[in-house]
Amino acid sequence: MVLQVENVSLIRDGNWILKDINWDVKKGEHWALLGLNGAGKTALLHMLYAFYFPTKGNVSVLGKRYGKDILGEDLRRRIGLVSSILKDRIYEEDSAYQIVLSGAFASIGLYGTPSDVMRHKAQQLLKELGCFEYANRSFRTLSQGERQRVLIARALMGNPELLILDEPTNGLDFLAREQLLEVIERISENPNLPTIIFVTHHVEEILPCFKKTLLLKEGKVFTSGRTEQVLTNEVLTNFFDVPVNVSWQKDRPILMKT
Repeated sequence: MVLQVENVSLIRDGNWILKDINWDVKKGEHWALLGLNGAGKTALLHMLYAFYFPTKGNVSVLGKRYGKDILGEDLRRRIGLVSSILKDRIYEEDSAYQIVLSGAFASIGLYGTPSDVMRHKAQQLLKELGCFEYANRSFRTLSQGERQRVLIARALMGNPELLILDEPTNGLDFLAREQLLEVIERISENPNLPTIIFVTHHVEEILPCFKKTLLLKEGKVFTSGRTEQVLTNEVLTNFFDVPVNVSWQKDRPILMKT
């Protein structure tokens, strides 16, 4: 089991952010987590990464139970995270290559001395994700789409067992978004790469590789299960509180208000 969330609730600044969350993710499953802004998606994922601890309930990630087992940097090396909370901490003068290398140490900034094996892997990831041509440019000079590719490459440097993509397409135009989604689709097709949790508030971003979907609303699980059973007209009409129609194009859902 990659993660188990049992009856988890979270209070931040005196407010209930999450309530009675139950969620299991098995190895090899790729999940989409869908919710509107303020639904608690980022809080849930940051709890999985051990930035937060639950107010009540149990969280186990990659066999480590929060509050019982020692977590430390070893666990974070096993989890690849792409999130705004991480992007805002990146040293913008570091090159794309340095940032990718730092993923081998699960650090912000490159403080360790990379081995030749690490350097080779970083170069390969930069090539595979289409970043190699700007490997020596500073993070500050990169476009939003280029930055996200670099951060995904960084997340993959530590051979993670779980890859968390927290709204990675935010701020991208249509073309850059689709290019990034193609990268994510390719990653999902490699059986040696990690289980993916993809967070979004856009239904049309849910790729065919995400066979399961969890809907989060007002800090609670609205429903979860197989994507084709979750993303239906009836379920999403109730979820969004407006009449909607879902059509499928190339195995991707397109949402329209009726």
